[in-house]
Amino acid sequence: MNKMLVTALCATLALGACSSIGKSRLNPFNWFGGSEDAPVSAPTAEATDTRALVAQVTDLTLERMPGGVLVRATGLPPTQGYWEAELVARPIEDGKITYDFRVFPPITPKPSSTPQSREVIVAAYLSNIKLERIRQITVQGASNARTTRR
Repeated sequence: MNKMLVTALCATLALGACSSIGKSRLNPFNWFGGSEDAPVSAPTAEATDTRALVAQVTDLTLERMPGGVLVRATGLPPTQGYWEAELVARPIEDGKITYDFRVFPPITPKPSSTPQSREVIVAAYLSNIKLERIRQITVQGASNARTTRR
């Protein structure tokens, strides 16, 4: 009984010590923290997608899912009515993956209205197998990009 009590106490102390390393790179819950602004890179020559880049990327978050993460980005087009949005992945280079936030413009002119009514949210799934090779994730629009890294 004493061994069980000592083991439980040691496990409790060890788990409590995890919070002391808070922002350590060893803690997988801290990988891919908040996003930050990044410079926009030129599109690749082989891009055949006719959709335009969203005007501005306002938010980038990663949400843990079974077997990987969900890369969720929020874009702000100039007017309402943009449709068929998607994160289009470029090839992984040097541990970095870049997504182009692509969207079709409205067919007929639409009002600008409020920023909240114009927001477009898209997501892409990355498996743990792909994440092993990735250190940085970037989502880019026409005027800016957001990036998160481990």
